[in-house]
Amino acid sequence: MTTVAAGGGRNLMGKLADDRRMRRALYGFTATLIFLWIVERSWAVPYGVLVKGAVIGGLYSMIAVGIALVYRANRIINFAQGDLGGVPAILAVLLIAVSGWPYLGAMAVGLIGGVLLGVIVEFVVIRRFAKAPRLVLTVATIGIAQLLTFLELIMPNWFHATTPPRTFPAPFHLSFTFGHMSFSGNDVLAMIVVPLVLVAMAWFLNRTHIGVAVRACSESADRASLLGVPVKRVNLTVWAVASLLATVGILLRAGVVGLPIGSPLGVSVLMRTLAAAVFGRMEKMPTIVVASMMLGVIEQASVWHTTNTDEVDLIIFFVVLAALLLQRREFASRIQEAATSTWTALREVRPVPPELAKLREVIWVRRAVIAAVVALVLFLPAMVGEAKLDLATFLAAYLIVALSLLVLSGWAGQISLGQFAFVAVGSTAGAWMTLHWHMDVLLVMLVSGLIGAVVAVAIGIPALRIRGLFLAVATLSFTFACNSFLLSGTHFSWIPDQFTTIPRLPVFGRLSLDSADRYYYFSYAILLFAIFAVLGLRRSRVGRILIATRENERGVQAYGVNVTRAKLIAFAVSGFLAAVAGVLILGGQQTLYAGGADPESSIDAFVMVVIGGLGSMTGVFAGAIYLEGLTWFKGDVPVAFQGVMNVMGSGIGLILILMFLPGGVGSLIYKVRDRLLRALADRRGIIVPSLIADMAVRDDASSDRVIEEADLEAFPDAVDSTATPALAEATP
Repeated sequence: MTTVAAGGGRNLMGKLADDRRMRRALYGFTATLIFLWIVERSWAVPYGVLVKGAVIGGLYSMIAVGIALVYRANRIINFAQGDLGGVPAILAVLLIAVSGWPYLGAMAVGLIGGVLLGVIVEFVVIRRFAKAPRLVLTVATIGIAQLLTFLELIMPNWFHATTPPRTFPAPFHLSFTFGHMSFSGNDVLAMIVVPLVLVAMAWFLNRTHIGVAVRACSESADRASLLGVPVKRVNLTVWAVASLLATVGILLRAGVVGLPIGSPLGVSVLMRTLAAAVFGRMEKMPTIVVASMMLGVIEQASVWHTTNTDEVDLIIFFVVLAALLLQRREFASRIQEAATSTWTALREVRPVPPELAKLREVIWVRRAVIAAVVALVLFLPAMVGEAKLDLATFLAAYLIVALSLLVLSGWAGQISLGQFAFVAVGSTAGAWMTLHWHMDVLLVMLVSGLIGAVVAVAIGIPALRIRGLFLAVATLSFTFACNSFLLSGTHFSWIPDQFTTIPRLPVFGRLSLDSADRYYYFSYAILLFAIFAVLGLRRSRVGRILIATRENERGVQAYGVNVTRAKLIAFAVSGFLAAVAGVLILGGQQTLYAGGADPESSIDAFVMVVIGGLGSMTGVFAGAIYLEGLTWFKGDVPVAFQGVMNVMGSGIGLILILMFLPGGVGSLIYKVRDRLLRALADRRGIIVPSLIADMAVRDDASSDRVIEEADLEAFPDAVDSTATPALAEATP
């Protein structure tokens, strides 16, 4: 009786599940038909264009599914997903178009190369970051993308191809016309292969042991390991499959729309695939595929209607925001918060211990460092030429951008990949006010900063419900929207073009900024003001709340602290600083740069502060100075060292820095400082628990012992800043 009842219960549950799936499929099919009807009516495009868009969207889905697969296994956004397919795809195209290989042989080489590339990347790079914060691993994928892009650029030279091929002939001669749109054999091949690959992918995830293990590891890798799941082998398989998917997508896309050498997954395509993956919550593969096809339809309809894709970036921005806001409850689960926690290595650097802070040596060293920095800033114009003085002036603005990211990402825990969109907002507003109202430059900075703060708060509203990598996608999509549409002079006539000269108006109507030296000193005066403002924010109650929220948001809310207001203040301050930096850049160039909201600049800025170390002001400054310094001194070093500088500024250098210094370049500075402080304490005979928690000391009985973790109870000051003291500091 019990067995029968149990069997009947299982049958009933299975029938209910099947009914739910059928209902969802019916809803999805109906919604798709309504969507296609709306697009056709809105843009008045032929049905052939919609079919072409669906084909291209299906190719996008190959990359989007790979992004989702890697996210499920590693909880990161893989920025190298397209380039994993780009290298083997370019190899296959070169074999066909240049070397004359048969189609099937070249395709086999490309597909096998894609699998091997995924295995190599996982084994050589990804596995080295297994214990690193997910933020560090995400940035490491940007380094991988830069390295693979370099390979894509030099690969045609291996085949002595002066003009790199961008497409290849179809394996069979078949073409037809539908709805004023011609479809070739490559289009037909994509229509056949994409559904087959997606069906095989669904079977792999749902019917194979490895697929089930992937789903288990996506929930909790530690728990899966305890249950006997070979986590390393599963992760290796995930990267191999993701690379294979990207290779298939890029190869087919090369036959349909061409293969852009050097960036097969350019930032625009990256945004489309990321939007589709986010729409499917990085988990629902059918939703990701449908969303990719819809975005492909929108793109082709826009190109047919307006001959450009500017409107598509704006639509994608609204799609991403809508997808995130509608799914906010599921993102807020404890499992998701634990899995996407990226801040374990971003604790603030502890200050000089109070036992040593008032010693004469410490005080004079601090004064000497400050004096050296001030002297360098004051006398730099007399030591360098005008070209490098312009670079130094730009560095001041760049450091202010780094400060804005320190407040938003380092303290508030909100990953922003769209910071240069706020910089462009400040530059555009400042240019208009300078040309039309002839306002004082300080007043221009104030008003532009307030505009930047308002825009940042508006974009940051989703941060009230989302955190981590999903918000990064929202800010990146906003950068695309600004670059293509919102801040484009093509769509808004009031925005000055790049050929309009923006004058440098005097400060208070008296202090002229017409020379490079004066504008240099003015820029660093603004930087000094920004530094004091950020330090004041950190010492305030809002700053303490931000640190505590980053560590334990639920705990802070349990104390009745208004977390929402603190986050909005962080967005406002960050947007204000970025917009002020935009006005400084505008004054330095005296023109409004057309690509001021370039998405790649925003990604590079975030990479910059992660390399330096998001945990401290010294860290973010170190990252900015490190990357800018490579550009600054590159021409002044011997040729032999220029190659080393090129490597350290490339993807290889980025990966090496993150591999050996996960806390950033700034952590190296503080390690040297702590070692010197330990030597000073030992020479003075002062016991400093926070410095000797991990080293041997001699107690009062002159017997050697090692202070272990249990001994720290006797020295509460030795415990580093964690969520608990930050929480206590933030509470009323």
